[in-house]
This record gives sequence, structure tokens and C-alpha cells, in this order.
Amino acid sequence: MGGCFRQGASALAARSGRLSISPSRRRVPEFTLNDARSGRDIITRFDLNMTEGSASKTFNGDACHRSSNGKSAGKNGYVKNHCMYRQPQKYRRPREKNRNVPHNSSLYKTPFMESFEETPLMVAVLTYMGYGILTIFGYLRDFLRHWNVEKCNVAREREEQKDFVPLYQDFENFYTRNLYMRIRDNWNRPICSVPGAKMDLVERVSQDYNWTFEHTGKVVKDVINMGSYNYLGFAENNGACADAAIEATHKYGVGVGSTRCEMGTLDIHEELEQLVARFLGVESSVAFGMGFATNSMNIPALTGKGCLILSDELNHASLVLGARLSASTIRVFKHNNMQSLEKLLRDAIAHGQPRTHRPWKKILILVEGIYSMEGSIVRLPEVIALKKRYKAYLYLDEAHSIGALGPNGRGVVDYFGLDPKDVDIMMGTFTKSFGAAGGYIGGKKELIDYLRRHSHSALYATSMPPPVAQQIITSMKIIMGEDGTTLGADRLRQLSQNTNYFRRKLREIGFIIYGNDDSPVVPMMLYMPAKIGAFGREMLKRNIGTVVVGFPATPIIESRARFCVSAAHTKEMLDTALEAISEVGDLLQLKYSRREQPLPSLGWMSEESLLQARWFVYGGEKKEKEKRQQQQEQQRDSSRHTDCQLLQEVPVPDMDNARATTPRWCASS
Repeated sequence: MGGCFRQGASALAARSGRLSISPSRRRVPEFTLNDARSGRDIITRFDLNMTEGSASKTFNGDACHRSSNGKSAGKNGYVKNHCMYRQPQKYRRPREKNRNVPHNSSLYKTPFMESFEETPLMVAVLTYMGYGILTIFGYLRDFLRHWNVEKCNVAREREEQKDFVPLYQDFENFYTRNLYMRIRDNWNRPICSVPGAKMDLVERVSQDYNWTFEHTGKVVKDVINMGSYNYLGFAENNGACADAAIEATHKYGVGVGSTRCEMGTLDIHEELEQLVARFLGVESSVAFGMGFATNSMNIPALTGKGCLILSDELNHASLVLGARLSASTIRVFKHNNMQSLEKLLRDAIAHGQPRTHRPWKKILILVEGIYSMEGSIVRLPEVIALKKRYKAYLYLDEAHSIGALGPNGRGVVDYFGLDPKDVDIMMGTFTKSFGAAGGYIGGKKELIDYLRRHSHSALYATSMPPPVAQQIITSMKIIMGEDGTTLGADRLRQLSQNTNYFRRKLREIGFIIYGNDDSPVVPMMLYMPAKIGAFGREMLKRNIGTVVVGFPATPIIESRARFCVSAAHTKEMLDTALEAISEVGDLLQLKYSRREQPLPSLGWMSEESLLQARWFVYGGEKKEKEKRQQQQEQQRDSSRHTDCQLLQEVPVPDMDNARATTPRWCASS
């Protein structure tokens, strides 16, 4: 037995020797991969140095030994029945108390708190039952369609197309026919005005169960827009930005008609890229005409075969697509969970690539500034600390955070007061806070020059239209205060106030909302599938435009309505929206929160009356009565044990007319 162990230890030491890397490359803390000691000692020290509470996920390359029973490894590199590496349990959302507290609070200058209230058990059960009922009726409708009993013939396959290859998988096709079509009228609503704080919608109806729509010719006027990403209110058709875009149209025209590497580079494009680099505080930047392509077409240029991508489980589809197109190995860590990320980093460095166990050529961490479906903010200080510790690279997507966070509107880096140079690749879009289109990547000059030569989006895509570029330049200068006014600072301050006010009021009403208090993305939980469409329709009846989201864009029991707060919203608009949301919440029974909420302020009551009301509602009378009883008991106890000299003395005459003093309790006894 000892000989076998010595052979295994020597084999592991030899393998570790092949994996030795230079001091400048990535190393595992506390020990190196070419440690010559026994394998048992290495594994023990590695396990002892693991972070407490780390999520134990097994991913590609985690199994460093060959199977002894002849079983082959799984598709993800996991060796079945291996005693050291266990398959993780199915992921469940952590409880709220675990998600609120940062893993390393010393890295934050201000308290970092997020709200993720746990789904009530009965609500979760009813949600699953709702999906089950819809599924049963879906199969029943398919059966009736097969026998030509179902009224809606649109969903039936044509005779001449039955031999065609299906466009969708079976479940996707079933879900689209029987679940999505029920509530399809809540999406793709045509707008016939500027999508600002208020907008006009084209009225439409459907005669075939939402398969097709017809316009009635009517317009729904002055709908409060609570769904657009117009964070700073630059989606407008008048003002400095609109005037500058019109001038650029007169000078350059609408389009360029060529790629950047051919005849599509204008002086306005170079001006934009220089301004973006100065705004971000980086050496250089490159702009693209499409925000989605900024991620999906540039990540493949940064990583490839032999590289490892660590991606947050709630990353945007553009990041997911870019990672898949890169041919890199992808491992997913729990949302905003630094223990899970650190576990993957340690395992990646310790085990290397699958089968060969060579060191990874590159480890790239993909995170977002604000997650568009959760409203949460990335724990950037902790991510940067892990990135520096394990010598990885960081790709930060600030599509929703740039312009919406930070005292200067420069995103999540500005929000935490960090150095932009600590982020290797800074990505963002111009489609939200700037009221335009396109995206950018900022970083070192060598990185940007490399992307200009190797990025598909830079080589093959048409250049950004000049009016769009001018819109971005003007709005960015306003945010930076270079227009000579305080309009940018005022909008940043107004957005922060509106966000905090709207979130606080929703909590006071009794709704469950997700995310950080400073995030303008406000998800409100609906849960049940039948309430998704009902909420969107009822809100539109009250002239409030909202976005509702359900499975598969969210977990199956976490359907939600997503509100986006804007600096263009006035307090009256927000109060109108809150009143409508509360009314619909009572109608649909959406006030699931079980938190103890403070009483709302009542302007018609005096301060003294309001304090008395709060004292009475929160049980002040009962508490005061209990307090008085405790005080009386304490007084009785002290009266029995207090020294006689501290009590009142009374005169008592004696037979000799001499005066004597006797304590009252002595006289009475």
C-alpha cells in the first residue's frame, strides 16, 4: 500500500513538474504546482486554504486523476464515482441574508446592500401549479388541433410543410404555441412618438389569439414610459443633442456606406473615440455601430482555444454568445457570488486544462455593471481583488451602468471609487444613458489596436452613422460638464433621487423587488404565469407602459415586471405610476412581501398625532403597560431590601416623654 502511494505521489509530482510556470504567471496561493511533496500533502493544504462557504462545483478539467474502474470522464471532464470531486447540488437562490452581505466588506467605502427577498413557499407551489395547468391545457389544445376541433387554425401545420425540417425544438414549439401566444400582446407594441418620459402607442387588436395584429387607427396618448432605458432622459427630439445631430446630418449625411477599415472612418468617429477614452479614464477606445455585436464579435477576438472564460450565470445573451463563439472553455459561477468565483479560479489554476492539465493560456472573467433582469450591481471591488490575486483578466460590461451610476456618471467603477486601470477591458453601450446606438471598448492602447485589426465588428460592420456619433458626443459632453452648464450633474442627481424614491415606495406598498437601492433597473416580482399578461394589460389601461418578463428569460418561478427609472420622470409621474401599480397589485394580489414596513407619512396629520399613531400601531401601549408593571415590581423588591435609614422616619413618644425615631415599617409591625 505504501509503495502504491509513493508511486502515485511521484506521478503527481512529475505531473506537477510539467505544469511549472514562471513567477510572472498565475500561481495558487500558499503552494506552487511544482511542489515536490506528496500528493496527499498538496491536496490537504489546498483544501485547508479554501474559502469557507465556497460553492463546490465540478466543471471541465476538475478531475485530475484517471478513473481506476475503467469508466470514462463525462463531457465536462468529471470522473464519475470519484471520491474527491462530487457533483454539485442543483442551484437554488441563496436566502436574502446571504446575498446582502459582501464576502469582503473591507473593500467597500460605503455599505453595499442588495435586496433579494425569498419567494414565499405557497407562491412557489401555486406558480408551479399554474405552469402545470397551462401545460395540460396546451397538450389538450394540440390534441384538438390534430382532429380539427380547435378554432385557431394558425398554429396548425400546413400539409405541404409537414416534410420540412422543424424550425424549433419540440418544447420550444410547444411553449410558443400554447403559453407565449396567450400573452404575446404585451410585447412589440408600436410607438409613434419620442420614447421619452411619456410616449404615444398605436392601438392594435388581434382576431386570432395573438398570432397576428391589426391596427385600429387609434393612438393611446401620453402613456408614462416605465420600460425604456432612457436613464438620463436624452431620448428627445429637441435640445442641444437633437440640434447637433441635425447639423451632423447636413454635414455628413445619414450613413457612411463603408467599414471602418476601408472608407468609413470620419473625423467625427475619431473625435468620439478620444472623448470616450477621456470619459472613462483609459488610454484608448474603439466605437462600434451595434451594442450587441460589441460583445458577441469582440470576445472571440480576445480568447480562443486553450483559454478559460468564467462567466456570471446571469450575464447578458451577447456575452454568452460571444463566449460560445470564442471556442474557449466556459465555466459559470453563481450570480455575484465571490466564493463561487474564487473556487473556480483556484480549481482552474490547480488542475489546468482538461486531459492535458497544461496551464490555461488566459483566464477571462465576464461580469456586468448592472444586471438588466436582477437590478443588482456587480461586487466590483471583490472581483478586482480576486482578479489581481489569481492573475486573471477582467471584462466589464457597463451597458446599463455607464451614465447611470457614480457621482460623475462614469459607471460602476466611478460608483465604487476605483481605478479604471484595474479593469482590463471596459465595455459599454450608447443605447441607454446616451439616447443613441452602438457600443465601445476601452482599455490600453495595445489592446485597442489589436481589436481594430482582429475584431469582426471592426473589420466587417458598417461604420456608425454620423448623426448617432454626434448625439453621443454632445450628450457625453453634457454629462462631463464641458457644455458650460450643470445640466449633466442635475440629471445624474435627479436619476439617483428618482431611483431611491421609486424603490422605497414600492417596498412600503408591499411588493417584492430585487436589486440594489442605487440601480435604476427595478424588477418587481409577479411569480405566477397568469399574472404576467394581466399585469401588463391592466397597467396599460391606466396609461402606464411597463415591461413584463417570464420564463425562459427568468427562472420559472420568478416572473417579474421590470421598471426603468429615468431622470426625465417627474415626481408626479412616479406617484401616478405608483398609485396605478398599487391598485393593480391589490387587484391581482401581488403584494407578497412579508417585511415589516414603516408607516407612510401622512401630510394631513400633525407631527404629535402621527407619533401617537405610530406608537399605537406598533404596540406602544402594550409595551408601555409591560414597562410600568416591570417598574412596579422592581420598586416592591427594592422596598423590601432597602436599608431602614433610607426610609421615612416617624416620631413615637415613650413613657418618659423622650423622643425616639422608629421606621414606619417597624412601627406598623
